[in-house]
Amino acid sequence: MGRSGIHEHARTKTRVLTADDVNRSLRRISHEILEKNAAALDELALVGVLTRGVPLAHRIAENIERFEGLDVPVGSLDITLHRDDRAPEEDEEPELRGSRVPFDVARKTVVLVDDVLYTGRTARAAMDALLEMGRPAAIRLAILVDRGHRELPIRADYVGKNVPTSRAETVRVRLAETDGEDGVITLAR
Repeated sequence: MGRSGIHEHARTKTRVLTADDVNRSLRRISHEILEKNAAALDELALVGVLTRGVPLAHRIAENIERFEGLDVPVGSLDITLHRDDRAPEEDEEPELRGSRVPFDVARKTVVLVDDVLYTGRTARAAMDALLEMGRPAAIRLAILVDRGHRELPIRADYVGKNVPTSRAETVRVRLAETDGEDGVITLAR
């Protein structure tokens, strides 16, 4: 035990975004997507990276419909087989949840949506998975939280909040659709 009677391995929790902050960030991202794609809104599509990127993509699509009356198609992407950090276990097959992209990605501007951008490896895997489906006109990246520490030359086009972190910290995004509530916290030792 440490000086204050708390286990030294206890983690400090810091709230980074409240539910209102999450919604405000998603509204801002939605406006930015509309502004930067104004010339070709009919060729715009959103694809959420499973798990939390999918409800975020749907929320952005709902915002765009509310703001512009535009029905943007939304898909979901399972990147399990494209990850470069999977340990090759002989007997263990990865759990596949399946991609669902109910539109042709060719000639579209596809905005990949995810909750946290960290090393860039998830974004790279998502681009690989998406490119197997066709050749979009452009791929953009929308992220709720950018925490830094890139290992690949990848940056987000749309960011809800930049949160400087140490590698020892963990960023937890909670969404009503998957976790029963909205919010973002960091956990540090």
